[in-house]
Amino acid sequence: MRGPLLSRLSMLASCLGIRAVTAQVFDPNKGSSSGWDPAAVGTNKTTNATFSNPVMTLNVGDPFMTRYSADGEDWYLFTYTTNSNITLKRSRYLTDNWDNAESRVVFNPDATSGEPWSTSLWAPEIHNISGSWYIIFTATPDGDNPPPLLDAMCPINCPAINHRMFVLAGDGPDPWTASFTMKPMLDTYDQFAIDGTYFHFEDKLYHIYSCWEQKYSSWPANLCITRMSDPWTINSTLLERRIISVPDEPWEQVPYGRPIRLATNEGPQQLTNPKTGQNFVVYSAARVNTPFYCLGMLELVGNDPMEYQSWRKHTGGCVFHQNSVAGVYGTGHASFVTSPDGSEDYIVYHAQTTPNPAADLYRTARIQKFTWNEDGTPKFPLAENGPFAVPAGQQALVK
Repeated sequence: MRGPLLSRLSMLASCLGIRAVTAQVFDPNKGSSSGWDPAAVGTNKTTNATFSNPVMTLNVGDPFMTRYSADGEDWYLFTYTTNSNITLKRSRYLTDNWDNAESRVVFNPDATSGEPWSTSLWAPEIHNISGSWYIIFTATPDGDNPPPLLDAMCPINCPAINHRMFVLAGDGPDPWTASFTMKPMLDTYDQFAIDGTYFHFEDKLYHIYSCWEQKYSSWPANLCITRMSDPWTINSTLLERRIISVPDEPWEQVPYGRPIRLATNEGPQQLTNPKTGQNFVVYSAARVNTPFYCLGMLELVGNDPMEYQSWRKHTGGCVFHQNSVAGVYGTGHASFVTSPDGSEDYIVYHAQTTPNPAADLYRTARIQKFTWNEDGTPKFPLAENGPFAVPAGQQALVK
């Protein structure tokens, strides 16, 4: 039996004329570009003093980057949505041409197996937690094509209804040589779950992900948080799960100001001010396959991440967004990393190259430096193509 909220959602959807809307089914990795000059991608190999965006022209969404050290060398480790597997890339240079970086596939499921993790693998992240490496990602068994009677349970079409969260655990301290094995499915109460990430606070671990309020809600996509006892085990009940953000601001909705369908909070990522210790969750808002996709921000202002009162949303609009003058659109799904010498902070994000994207998206990976405001909040730049000065400490690596 549907709850009263779902009934109200269905009635409102009908009033808005969207009851009969057919879901837009798109492959985030089928789109292609007209070609890029490799010399204009990433670091300028002539001078090694500047770089330009994009830093990766392969069709890439949901870029995640971190750092690690092995055998006396420091590396950047990069992963992203391929749709079919989990791929890692690595380079010693943050703004390398990542198209040509060293690469390995660490998980390659059989798409015909029917396993819950076998298709539509999205938004992988690789994290070092207590000295071990874990890859968290979302996937579905049905290629986002659920049985019609299941889709019919939703008031609006819900192709991603079977998406769940999964974790791969590495067997060694070096993520590049480790073998990764599947852990039990993360418990999201048999409900839609995508774009999960880890959130650390006072030596405790949490799972923050994009969720629906109820099993068949379909829209809007919110941010939920649950406690974890280890990187693959949830120890919150459904009643203890908390929704900490809903897309209630007009800039989180597509079209602007329309509630419910396509109203989105997803792609959460923890960002900590290294000087003040302030904790933020930077997330993607609006709709991924539109130019309006942008970044929103929550700040943890209380002492318990499981209390929604502990979170404050930046309501003044997107904190990072499209720049139509520069031809950069749909700026979203960010991660954060430091320069080689650790003195600078960088945002890694994907963007589109057109204000009118095709259903089969084409996105590139991009990197820019950001700083901090006096109040401790991040000060993100305007999305630009460059050229920019290379990250501090990078030139020394190539001399």
